[in-house]
Amino acid sequence: MILIQNGRVVDPVTGTDQVMDVLLDGSVIVKTGQGIQAAEAEVIDASGLVVAPGLVDAHVHFRDPGFTYKEDILSGARAAARGGFTTVICMANTKPPVDNLATLQYVQEKGEGADIHVLQAAAVSRGLKGEELTDMEALADAGAAGFTDDGIPLMDERLLLLAMEKARELGMPISLHEEDPRLIAAPGVHQGRVSEALGYGGAPRVSEDVMVARDCMLALHTGASVCIQHISSRNSVELVRAAKQLGADIHAEATPHHFTLTEEAVLQYGTNARMNPPVRTEEDRQAVIRGLQDGTIDMIVTDHAPHSAEEKARPLGQAPSGITGLETSLGLGIRSLVEPGYLTLLELMALMSKNPACFYRMIPGSITEDAPADLVIFSERECWRVEHFASRASNSPFLGWELPGKVYHTICAGKVVYRA
Repeated sequence: MILIQNGRVVDPVTGTDQVMDVLLDGSVIVKTGQGIQAAEAEVIDASGLVVAPGLVDAHVHFRDPGFTYKEDILSGARAAARGGFTTVICMANTKPPVDNLATLQYVQEKGEGADIHVLQAAAVSRGLKGEELTDMEALADAGAAGFTDDGIPLMDERLLLLAMEKARELGMPISLHEEDPRLIAAPGVHQGRVSEALGYGGAPRVSEDVMVARDCMLALHTGASVCIQHISSRNSVELVRAAKQLGADIHAEATPHHFTLTEEAVLQYGTNARMNPPVRTEEDRQAVIRGLQDGTIDMIVTDHAPHSAEEKARPLGQAPSGITGLETSLGLGIRSLVEPGYLTLLELMALMSKNPACFYRMIPGSITEDAPADLVIFSERECWRVEHFASRASNSPFLGWELPGKVYHTICAGKVVYRA
C-alpha cells in the first residue's frame, strides 16, 4: 500500500483541484479524502506538490525494432517514467515497420517488461510505402492502438480515403503526418528568414497546409476519427478549427517545441532544432497556443525522436530531424503555457492525460476510488536543470535550460517506477 498525503490533487476527469490524501492498494486507488490513515502503507509526503493522473504521450518513437542504438522500448519507458508518463503510444516507423502481426506482437511482448504501459500504433500502409493498406482489421484485433504512417505522409488520396473508411468501420483512430515533400526544398527548417540566412531551402507552411486541408475534408466526408499530428502552421490550425465547426471528427496534436521555440532556434541550437515539421515563426507559435486554449488542438504530445550524437553532429542538410522530448514535456508545458497564463494547470493536465487517452479509446486516468493507480507527483514551480537524460539519446535544444515542473514520483500500476 502507498499513502500519498497532503498533495494538491489535479484531476481533469473530475475537475478536482484540491488538497487531499490518496491511498493505493496494489494497482488500484482505494480511497481519497482528508486524514486517511493506513498503518502498513508506505507514506509519500506530497505537501506542496501536485498529484495528477499519469501523463499519456500519444506520439513517441522508441526505435524498436531496428534502430535500438538510438532507443529501445525499455530505455524509452525509463525516459517516459522520468517525465511523469505512465502510458505511451509508439509510432510504426520501425525496421521492420509495424505493418504485420509479428512485429506488433514483438513490441507488445517487450513492452510487458517495461515500467509503464507501452502501446503500439500500426501502420496504415504496407512497408510505409503508401501503396497498399495493411490488414487493419487483424492489427486492430491484435491490440494496435490506432493507425499511422507517421514520419511519412500518405500522398495517395484514394488509399487514404479507404483507410479512413476502414478505421471508422473498426472504431479506431487514424493519425497523419502532414507534409507534402514535393513542396519542400529542404526539410527540418521553416522556409523563411532563417533558412534564407543559412542558404537552406526550408519547408514552407504550404507543404503542411495543403495536406491538412485535404485530410480535414476527407475526415468530414468519411466520418473517421482523424488526428493531425504535430501541427505547426497557423494556417493549419485555422483549417482544423473550421473542419471542427463543419462537424468533422478531427483532432490535432501540438508538441512542446512547437509552442516554445521559433525558427531562430536553428541559429542557436543547430541540428538539435531541426525537426519535421519545423518550428516556425512567432505568429505560428501563438496560433498553436490559441488552438490549445480553445480546444482546436486536443492534445500535447512529445514526438519523442531520439537520435545518436554522431547523427546529429552531421551538417544541417544531412542530420536527421527530431528531438528527445519525454523528459522535458511537462516542464515546457508549465513554462510556456501555464506560467504566462495561457492555460491553467488543470487544462494542461487534460491536454497531457485525459484527451490523448480518450482519442485512443482508453479510459482516461482519474484520481478516484477504483481507478488504476497511475499517478505523477511533481512540483509546479520548483525548477530543475536539464543536464542528462534517462533516454539513450540527448538530442535536445533544451539542454541547459532551467524548467519548472520537477517530477518527484511516477507511479504505474501501483508501483513507484521513478523517484527523484
